[in-house]
This record gives sequence, C-alpha cells and structure tokens, in this order.
Amino acid sequence: MSGSLKHELRTPLNHIIGYCELLMEEAADRGTEAMVADVQRIHAAGKRLLMVVNDLFDPNKGATLRADRSLVHHELRTPLNQILGYAEMLLEENADSGRAEVLDDLSRIDAAARELLRLVVEHLLGEGEAAMLLPAGSSRGATTFMRRPDVTAVRPGLTGSLLVVDDDAGNRDMLARRLTRLGHQITLAMNGREALEILRQKPFDLMLLDIQMPEMNGYQVLEAMKGDPALRKVPVIVLSASDETERVAHCIQMGAEDYLPKPFEPVLLQARLGACLEKKQLRDREQMHLRQIEEEQEKSERLLLNVLPPPIAERLKRGEQGIADSFAEVTILFADLVGFSSLAAGVAPAQLVERLNGIFSAFDNAVAALGLEKIKTIGDAYMAVGGLPVPRPDHAEAVAELALRMQEEIQVLNERTGTSTQIRVGINTGPVVAGIIGRRKFSYDLWGEAVNLASRMESHSLPGRIQVAPPVKARLENRYRFEPRGPIEIKGIGSMPTFFLLGRRSG
Repeated sequence: MSGSLKHELRTPLNHIIGYCELLMEEAADRGTEAMVADVQRIHAAGKRLLMVVNDLFDPNKGATLRADRSLVHHELRTPLNQILGYAEMLLEENADSGRAEVLDDLSRIDAAARELLRLVVEHLLGEGEAAMLLPAGSSRGATTFMRRPDVTAVRPGLTGSLLVVDDDAGNRDMLARRLTRLGHQITLAMNGREALEILRQKPFDLMLLDIQMPEMNGYQVLEAMKGDPALRKVPVIVLSASDETERVAHCIQMGAEDYLPKPFEPVLLQARLGACLEKKQLRDREQMHLRQIEEEQEKSERLLLNVLPPPIAERLKRGEQGIADSFAEVTILFADLVGFSSLAAGVAPAQLVERLNGIFSAFDNAVAALGLEKIKTIGDAYMAVGGLPVPRPDHAEAVAELALRMQEEIQVLNERTGTSTQIRVGINTGPVVAGIIGRRKFSYDLWGEAVNLASRMESHSLPGRIQVAPPVKARLENRYRFEPRGPIEIKGIGSMPTFFLLGRRSG
C-alpha cells in the first residue's frame, strides 16, 4: 500500500477527531453539554480507526492484517459504523436547535466519515461490502463538505502570531479554531505559494506547515525559506498525515523546528507550540542584545575615532598596550584665541561655548581636509600636527596651509558676527615621541623639545600673526613668504631668530 493512500485515509480521520475535540471543548460556551457523551463516542471510534489505519501500513503488522479480509472488515466496521450512526443522530437532534456552528461541525464529521467510507470501499474492501458498513436505517447520502472562508482570528492577549498552511479547508479551520482558543493570532494559507507571499508581507512567530500540498509542497516551501535570508529564521512545525521516519528526518534536516503527525494530540500540539515560541523569543532577545552590543560598539568606535587617530584606534582595538612611537620629523602647530578669557567674563556661558564651538569646528574641518591630526584643545587653545601617526613628506606645507586657513576662518567669523577676534599661531618642525596616556580616558599626545618650542612660538607670537621657528622657514621659504622678526628671547631656550608666515608665494 502506498504512502499516499495512508495520507488520504488519515486526512478524514484528522477531521473526525479534531472536530470532536472542538465540540467537547466548546460545549460549555455553546450550551451543548448534553451531546458531549455521544461526541466522546465518535472521538473514541475515530481513535480506534486511526490505530487500524496505522496497523495496516505498519511493516510488521500490515501484511498479516491485510491478508485476512474478514479481519480488516471487522476492524473497520464497528468504529466506522459508530461514527456514521452517532453523527447522523446528532445532526437530526440538533437540526432545529439554531446552533449553526454546531451543525457545521457535525456535518464536517459526517462528511469526513463518508469520505473515509468511500476510501475504505475503493481501496480496502469491495462495493458489495459497503452496505454492511453503513449504520442501520441510514438514508443519508454523502454530505457536502462545507467550506468556511479563510479569516484571521484576532483577540487580545495573544501569545504568538502563527501562519497555518494546509491545502485542506477542514484542517485549516480546525487548527485556526483550536489555536485561537489558546490565544494565538492566526493567519491562513491554502498552499505553499500563498504562504511564501504572506511571509514576505508580515512577520510571524511560527508557521505550521503541511507537507503534501498541490502546486508547492512543504519540502519546497522549506527549501525556499532556507534560501531566503529574510525567512530562514521563521520557526516551522511540520504537520502531516505521514509519520514515516525518513520524512520526519528530512523535514528537520531542511530546517523545521519540529514535526507532528496528523491527527495530532491537542496537549502535545500545545506543548510543542509553547516550546517553539519560547525558543523563538529567546532567539529574538539574543538578536536584540547582539544588535544593542553592535550599536554600543559602533558608538564606542566613533568616540574612539573622535579621540584618537584611526591607525592608533585600530592598534588599541587589537589589544596593543603601551603605544608609543618616535617620529624623526613632524610639524606642530599651536593656536590661541587672543583675549578670549577676558571676553568670557562678559558673555553668557551658553553663548561663549557656542562661539568657541563654531571656531573650533571650523578648525576641525580644515584639519580633516588637509589630512592632519588634531591633538587636543585646552580652553581656547588648539593643537594640531602633521606627519603622524602616518609619516608624510609635506607635513610642513600642510600645517602652514592650516595656519593660513585658521586666519581666514577668524576673518569670516568677524565679518559675520561683527566681532574683532584675533588668533595667535606658532609652528615648529622637529622630532617627537607620540603615544597614548591614560587607562580609563585615553589621550594621544606628543612630547619632545620640538613640541615645547612650537608652544613657545605661539605664546611669544603677536595677535593676528603666525610665528615659525627657523626649521619651518628653511623648509618652506621657496613656496611661502616670510617676514623676519629678528632674535627674540624664548623662555627656557634663550635668544632665537623667528619669522612670521605671511602667505603663499605667487606662481
């Protein structure tokens, strides 16, 4: 006997057992407690028939059972007769009750039983034995299987958003009603193609997927989901009338979370759903925490890059400690806003900070455009350097350009605000040591006599002027114009000739 026949036989049994369980569960709400005993008999008969079908297809029991036609007839007749008889009786007793939903469910049970009878006669017995299986006095013909529209059930306090995929309307309806009673939000799809379309339109916590469907079966749906980054993480529980181990294993290998044979036990279904949804919530929380960690790492990296040069930040991230490097020649610039301290006394704090931020932001833009490194600001003083942490041959030219742009930015600021702010700049070229200091708050700084002299060039300069030490003038005199200032006394150094940078040479 083929696996497809087993599937065909188990599908109406799934309807019989499932609708009986719904009738029993909803009896109190519908006021139909009086019919529960008869529904329980139908349910028990359905379970018995399911055992017989399983035995018929069991590799160890099936051959013996099928060899004895009378035994097959006996095993099928009693439970099927009970289902048909009680279903017909309950339909007659409730015909005038006005309970449309109850009549609908009973009609589904009756129709499923008659479909099962047709399959049994066609594949297992013979036409002459069909009458022996019908309940005594039965005059009803095959009942039309009533279809309900596919709707999404919504109610408050939902525990999960579930997509139910099954080509059988009865299976979809039973699952939707049962899962809605458990508090889930249900969306229905009648085939694999429709399911994939729905999955791409909205997120779901879980999908219940039938395997044997026309157009696109469950295996193809799993394969499509596995190949789609947006869908591969949606958990899937496979529901199928086939319970062969190979099919179960294949579904799990293809990415299904779990597998339940139809007809399913309600308690087991609820337990499996709960387990899958719990895992989904844990995965979602894990992904959320990972995203938060990534966002925090990005913030930390941005902050690190604001404080440190990118090459130094990368070395620090790799775990390097005690970062310190010697550079044979770099050019250092110090700048100071003249009279800014006295200005601060007569300006509101917010206005003062806003003005200072505007000036230093313009300086920062110039530093970035010229490929230099801002080292730090101290109050209204600004320090930058060229030639590190990545050496470059034109470090002196680049720093000279920065000093000239700083003067231009101050002039633009004065014209815009009507102020008379001035800047004093000092530049020197020479060897330095550069490295990171601090453990909790990192700082990249420079040390050496060249740094001290650059600072003295600024402090001994004049408002609105750019004073440079002799090494700077020696490197740039062919491309820039200088004015000798003459020897001046430099604190801690002594007398030294210095020069004012005026601008670029024409041509």
